[in-house]
Amino acid sequence: MILFWIAMASLAIWLVLVFARDGFWQTSERDTSPLAPLPGREGLGVGWPVAADALSSYEPTPDPSLPGRGGEGPWPSVVAIVPARDEAEVIARAIGSLAAQDYPGDFRIILVDDSSSDGTADIARAAGGDRLQVVTGAALPNGWTGKLWAVSQGIAAAGTTPDYLLLTDADIAHAPDTLRTLVARAVAEERVLVSLMARLRCESLAERALIPAFVWFFQMLYPFAAVNRRASGRAAAAGGVMLVERAALDAAGGIAAVRSALIDDCAFGALMKRQGAVWLGLTDRAVSIRRYDSWESVAAMISRSAYAQLKYSPLLLAGTTIGLALTYLVPPLFAIFGQGETRMTAIAAWGLMALAFQPMLRFYKRSPLWGLALPLIATFYAGCTLLSAWQHVRGRGGMWKGRVQAARHEEGFPS
Repeated sequence: MILFWIAMASLAIWLVLVFARDGFWQTSERDTSPLAPLPGREGLGVGWPVAADALSSYEPTPDPSLPGRGGEGPWPSVVAIVPARDEAEVIARAIGSLAAQDYPGDFRIILVDDSSSDGTADIARAAGGDRLQVVTGAALPNGWTGKLWAVSQGIAAAGTTPDYLLLTDADIAHAPDTLRTLVARAVAEERVLVSLMARLRCESLAERALIPAFVWFFQMLYPFAAVNRRASGRAAAAGGVMLVERAALDAAGGIAAVRSALIDDCAFGALMKRQGAVWLGLTDRAVSIRRYDSWESVAAMISRSAYAQLKYSPLLLAGTTIGLALTYLVPPLFAIFGQGETRMTAIAAWGLMALAFQPMLRFYKRSPLWGLALPLIATFYAGCTLLSAWQHVRGRGGMWKGRVQAARHEEGFPS
C-alpha cells in the first residue's frame, strides 16, 4: 500500500507538470510567433517599421499616440555588447554574424576582451570590420562575476546614445535577421527586454543525450508563457541573446544591480520585469557554437551554477534530490519491479513524462525514444547538482575560465 501511494504521488506530480505548468513542455513560445497586439490597441501597429521578410504576419501602421514613433520613422539605434575571455575557437563566427546583420538602423558592436591569452581580440577585429570596437577589460573587482563586469564595461563604452543594447555571448552565431526580429518585438509589443534561448549545439553523443533536457528543465523552472505574461510575477531570460531597452536598464540601476549573480540571465530578467514587460522564446535564428563533446564538459557546464539555483542551501539540496527521485526514478523503477495497481500507476507517470519531452525532442530533431530515457538523464543532472554543491564546499564553485565565481562577494574568494 505504501508503494502504491508513492507511485500515486509521482503520477500526481506529472499531472500537475503537464496540465498546470503553463504548458512549458509544448515549446510554443518561439520567435516565429506572431506579434501580440497591445491591450486596448488591437489592430494598431506601433513603433519603428517592422521588416516584412522578418515577421511576415505583422504589417505596421503609424501610431500617432507614440510621439516620434510613427510607422515611417527611423529604426532605433542598437549597440551589441560581447564579453569574451579566451574564445578564439568561436569568436570569428560570432562576431562575423553580428557584423553581417541586415539591420537598417544604426548598429555597432563592442567586444570586451576579458584578459584573453589566445588572441581573441585580434581574431574578432578581423571578423568585425568597421562595426566593431574592441575594449580591453580592466581587472575584475570584488563583488562582480567576470561576465557581468565585462558587460558593464561594454555598456559604459556604448555611451548614452543607443536606444537598445544587445547583450550576446561570444559563442552565439546569429542569422542575418536576428536583430530585426528582436527590435520588432520589443517595439511592437513594448517589451523592455526580449530574449532568445539560442539553439544549443547537439551533435556529440553527450550533447544529443543531455542538451534537449537542459532546455526542457529550464522551461520547467521558468515557463516561457508565464514569463511573457505581463501580469505574471515570473521572470527569466536567456543570457546568450538579450535585447534590452537602454532607458529601462538605467532606471533599473544598470547592470550593477545584478553584478554578483551567478545565474545572471534570470536575475537580469527579474530586474527588468520590474520595469515593464519582458519576452522569452526559443529560436533557430541564434545558435550556440560552443562544443560539449564529452560527458565531463556537459557536467562542468551544469555544475557551474546548479547549486546557486538552490541558493547554496543544503536543505534545498536535500529536498531537491528527494523530489527528483520521486519525480523521475519512481515511475520506471515501480513500472519494472512493481505489481498490480502500483505498476499501472507508475507506467502512467512514466508515459506522461516521455510524452511531455516529445516537443523538445522534435525541436532538436532527436529520436522520440529519448523520452523513455528521461529518468536516466534526470539522474545525471541530479548528480551534477550534487557535484556543484561539493565544488562549492571545496571553494571551487562557479568555476569558469579559470575563475571561481560562486558567492565570491559573500565568502571572500579571490578575484
